[in-house]
Amino acid sequence: MAAIQIHSGGGRDQNLEKALRMGKVAAEKGAQILCYPELFPTHWFPMEIDERHFELAEDQEGPTLKAMKGLSREVGVSVIAPFFEREGERFFNSAAVISREGEIVGIYRKVHIPQIPLWEEKSYFSPGEGFPVFELDGVRIGVQICWDNFFPEGSRVLALKGAEIIFAPTAAAFASQQRWLKVMAGNAIANGLYILRVNRVGSEAKQDFYGMSFCLSPEGDLVDEPAGLEEGILLVEVSLEEVNRVRKEWPFFKDRRPDLYGELTR
Repeated sequence: MAAIQIHSGGGRDQNLEKALRMGKVAAEKGAQILCYPELFPTHWFPMEIDERHFELAEDQEGPTLKAMKGLSREVGVSVIAPFFEREGERFFNSAAVISREGEIVGIYRKVHIPQIPLWEEKSYFSPGEGFPVFELDGVRIGVQICWDNFFPEGSRVLALKGAEIIFAPTAAAFASQQRWLKVMAGNAIANGLYILRVNRVGSEAKQDFYGMSFCLSPEGDLVDEPAGLEEGILLVEVSLEEVNRVRKEWPFFKDRRPDLYGELTR
């Protein structure tokens, strides 16, 4: 797998050109699934509330997914492509899952939407309504976008539905790396699956995105050293047999007590 860590401070055309170039390099190095950071085609517009930013939204026939589907077909890789989605009169913080044949397998829409300074997302996005699992050449994957990862229920639902890998595009800035590493390690351990976190990088108007993308094993360990603070590609090789082994050795699912969990939804 490859985490494509890019600086998205430029315009959409410039960002997509860079994303395609780096995606081709990752494919040449052997990557079979590529993942890009949260809202990578645009600058980080949710830093403020401005109605003009809705002009950045696009539907599933827009330039971002057109470019990503073309990349998949050209080099034969699957892609997780975040984008600012418009569907009718609604808008979402989304990620398209694209097969290596260039077909959209499905769309994940971010469920948990923050509204905090410099992440004014409720002003733009409607929340998604579920946790779908997608299949890419026999690999069952889920997506959790940024803030989603601090809500363990999403990761658990994905695991119970058969996910073996969670792709986590993020837009994290400032000194938060250790917090992300800890919470995602907990999610990986509790659910016995891989998590690939792909973070934005580079200085923008009000945030310094630090990159440091990483991959966690089903036992919560780093598969390799995190990426650095600059643009780059994190390549990691994973074995799905590890998912099966860990779930047998640590059979958390077998000892669940869903009959007692009703209080979670009251």
